[in-house]
Amino acid sequence: MYINNGTNETVEDMVQMNSSISQYNYALVAIYSVSLIGGVVGVIFMTVFLFNSSTKLSVTTTSIINLVLVHSVFLISVPFRIEYFATNEWKHPFFLCKWVSIFIHTHLYISFIFYIAILVVRFLLFFGKDMHFYRPLHAFFVSCLVWVVVFVSIFPPLFIQYGKHGNYSTNKCFEFGKEMENPFVALLNYVIIITVLLTVFALLVCQLVILVKVVMKNKTNLLSCQEFRAQLKNLNFLMVMIICFFPYHIFRIYYIQHSQGNDHTNHYNEICLAITSLCCFDLLTFIARGS
Repeated sequence: MYINNGTNETVEDMVQMNSSISQYNYALVAIYSVSLIGGVVGVIFMTVFLFNSSTKLSVTTTSIINLVLVHSVFLISVPFRIEYFATNEWKHPFFLCKWVSIFIHTHLYISFIFYIAILVVRFLLFFGKDMHFYRPLHAFFVSCLVWVVVFVSIFPPLFIQYGKHGNYSTNKCFEFGKEMENPFVALLNYVIIITVLLTVFALLVCQLVILVKVVMKNKTNLLSCQEFRAQLKNLNFLMVMIICFFPYHIFRIYYIQHSQGNDHTNHYNEICLAITSLCCFDLLTFIARGS
């Protein structure tokens, strides 16, 4: 049986597609709800932990404070995503859609920068490098620089240009696939993907080299070795980056080439993007491991 809409789609096909879309929405609502709950609990517990901690301010502590801040700001935008995917309708001004859409990417890459900062400093300390930027004051200024660059130099022009390469419905959101038709946008995405994947791979190799050195130095009773336990804590950051960030960036390669007019590709991209929000659980894992 065919419907009279000038296409060859059957009623059964449309019902199946609507059902499929609903399944995607359920998955997205579930992921963002888990991220919101875990993120809020993590921010609260880590804030209390930092206030009650007698540990002196360090580069690692400064980076974790920055993670608390970026997670807190991002979590404000999550209810908008949950509402949209639950109702499949954007009920707010369209500029707010752009803000929410941009900020999940901002959250991803700011978190990524501070993960790298923590790991690089710890790696250099292991190899006995005495660098001046270990000083907390320097770490504070670098943190301020990151926030200023992102929210003054990057965020405003991105907000102005985002969504300008297509005609988008004001009652729909997070459907900016047409932006990939711009060669510069596509190229920028490829550069970011390659940078993220290569950086995580390089950090993982460095961590494995360090673990091998520690194991060779302490072949017996590794678990009682403080240095070995400290290096295992570093795996928290690497696992967060691999589990939360890899699916999105790997699928992004396919998405760039097939995003136009492909609803299923757009839905899978949204799911992979939603998985990046699970990095908000990092604060709970740090507390659990005493980081």
